[in-house]
Amino acid sequence: MNVSISSNINLWYTACILLLSLLANKSTHAQRTPTISYISQEQIKDIGGTVEFECSVQYAKEYSVQWTKTDGEPVFLSSGSTLVIRDSRFALRYEPSASTYRLQIKDIQETDAGTYTCQVVISVVNKVSANVKLSVRRPPVISDNSTQSLVASEGSEVQMECYASGYPTPTITWRRENNAILPTDSATFVGNILRIKSVKKEDRGTYYCVADNGVSKGDRRNVNLEVEFAPVITVPRPRLGQALQYDMDLECHIEAYPPPAIVWLKDDIQLSNNQHYSISHFATADEYSDSTLRVITIEKRQYGDYICKAVNKLGEADARVNLFETPIPVCPPACGQAYFDGAEHLAGTLFATIGFLAALLYIR
Repeated sequence: MNVSISSNINLWYTACILLLSLLANKSTHAQRTPTISYISQEQIKDIGGTVEFECSVQYAKEYSVQWTKTDGEPVFLSSGSTLVIRDSRFALRYEPSASTYRLQIKDIQETDAGTYTCQVVISVVNKVSANVKLSVRRPPVISDNSTQSLVASEGSEVQMECYASGYPTPTITWRRENNAILPTDSATFVGNILRIKSVKKEDRGTYYCVADNGVSKGDRRNVNLEVEFAPVITVPRPRLGQALQYDMDLECHIEAYPPPAIVWLKDDIQLSNNQHYSISHFATADEYSDSTLRVITIEKRQYGDYICKAVNKLGEADARVNLFETPIPVCPPACGQAYFDGAEHLAGTLFATIGFLAALLYIR
């Protein structure tokens, strides 16, 4: 009897130990928190390509696993093994053996770039999550806040700016039209801002802002720099001779911006168009002008010094042209009607003389 009681006690004790062990294991298992054991690394893809994100979880059989795009307002893509978003480019594949959720996106668009979150929803306020970023390669596009044109006075500081979107981040390179040397004393300059500390009139012209990131051909913008400067006058022929009663053209070339007011003076009196003078101006470019003063049928009093004067808001300049008398006409411009009239008269006199001599010979 004692042996039987002892045996029963041992059996009861063993059963208790087994029951406690099972309860302990069950409790331990129930306390395990769901985890994300693996998520894909950052992905960089081209527009039109395909990407696949992988998310593996543990101890999450009783919980909902979701894929969400979390940039800005969250967009729910899937719940468990079901795709929620109605977009044929998206697909979801669940592998029960590995407890892995694979989210695939085909025909990637620029708007697909952003952060994708895999999360295990434990409760309303308790979630386990991991993120993966998708970057989409995009060609450069120069921003509208970049400089398009600029007007500056000579000697002032100039700053031209160029910014561009795209991925990877574009590199900004500055060049000048016809590969002319930049004010930085180099053919190219890399950076968003090109600074000229003291701009010169020689710096005016077209600059190229080029954005490149290795995707497509890049982007380019022309930046026109206008430099305001005081007039500079050159005279191709400072001294000109002409005979009385013939015309003569006096010329001066003006370089200035803004375009200047141009006048001709003689003896401190401003000349105008009349029977004695004809003034004409020709703008060959924004910064260049040619001015011609024609002295008509020159009289004695019209010989002397003439002043070509140019004025704009930054200053003024003048140059002198001297007109002197010559015994014979200078052609051009003395190839006009007066010159030909003289030639016809001379020819008539010559023919008359020859005829008279011929008559004398015939009489003899």
